[in-house]
Amino acid sequence: MQKINAIGDSCPLPVIKTKKGLAEIESGQLEVLVDNEAAAQNIRRFAESEGCQFNVLKKDGIFHITLLKAAAQPGDYAPSSEAIAVKTVVALPADTMGAGDDELGHILMKGFIFALTQLDTLPNTILIYNTGAKLSVHGSASLEDLITLEKAGVAVMTCGTCLKHFGIEEQLAVGEVTNMYRIVEEMRGAGRILRP
Repeated sequence: MQKINAIGDSCPLPVIKTKKGLAEIESGQLEVLVDNEAAAQNIRRFAESEGCQFNVLKKDGIFHITLLKAAAQPGDYAPSSEAIAVKTVVALPADTMGAGDDELGHILMKGFIFALTQLDTLPNTILIYNTGAKLSVHGSASLEDLITLEKAGVAVMTCGTCLKHFGIEEQLAVGEVTNMYRIVEEMRGAGRILRP
């Protein structure tokens, strides 16, 4: 049985590690170790979404989650090429995710952008504007992930007016400067828009 140690990992790493572990086996068991209830619940939900049976055992503060993956059967669902071809645009209007606690919001946004790098089908475009412009400049905690996405073919576009407003136009470190007309055009042409 393959084992994955996700003890101490913050969201979304336990689920991402579980997803990769399941992808590496055709069928059989996968055991994932986590140290908090939230991670255990997230893996449980992921297992359900993948049609896996699972069992959770808590021992000495560690959750031992065993997933059982069944072998693929002829006729199992596969997404159509049309579904895969839908243009996806990610809109990042802030350098935080959610409202309330900015420190938490920064952590959540970093996790969101990292999670984008782990998708099987990457978005086509990332539009960055307002305080989100701080995400694409030198010193940003998300810069490495945005560079990874750009290298994988994702267009990363940051609002020039926003960069200028914050006095950071010379610090842009990934993607290209764009304008509001282009942002509207990208959104208008999208089949799906993701906003954290």
